[in-house]
Amino acid sequence: MNRRFCIGLVGMALCGLPLAAQQLTRFAVVDLPRVYTSFFRDSRAVREFEERSARVQAEIDRMTAEIQSLQSAQLNAEAAGEREQALRLESEFYRKSEYLKQYYQVRTAELNDQKAKLSQSGTFLEQVYSEIRFIAESEGYSMVLNMKENTGILWYSPTVDITDKLIQNLLTKAGR
Repeated sequence: MNRRFCIGLVGMALCGLPLAAQQLTRFAVVDLPRVYTSFFRDSRAVREFEERSARVQAEIDRMTAEIQSLQSAQLNAEAAGEREQALRLESEFYRKSEYLKQYYQVRTAELNDQKAKLSQSGTFLEQVYSEIRFIAESEGYSMVLNMKENTGILWYSPTVDITDKLIQNLLTKAGR
């Protein structure tokens, strides 16, 4: 009887081991914006976005140089005692500065919207999520978090960052 009792206890302990092993939860993190820029940087849509962004930046630079020139001319007019000219230049400086602020806000919002649409495209997300699922299942991760959009991540070990592996897998499957 004692022997049966001991065997029963050992059997119950062995049956409980798989349950204890299943309670282990492994997490991974992914930097989705980095995946996006690494994987799709050569695509037509991204090139168009970058060209548009460069055009907007060139226009901002041009307006900034013009405003700085106006400010310099205003200071020169004040130094020369040309009060009317200085007031006119100050007014133009203010008007153009306000326009630049509005232009910058509008164009930045448009570019951010376009970038968000690019990264939210169905094909991109399907490929990425499929590959994340494959990596998570093959390496035993229970959960994968986007480290750029999850404000709850205070710290993580670099060993759980699967971004590079995800990028490599996507590039390999794309034949690059």
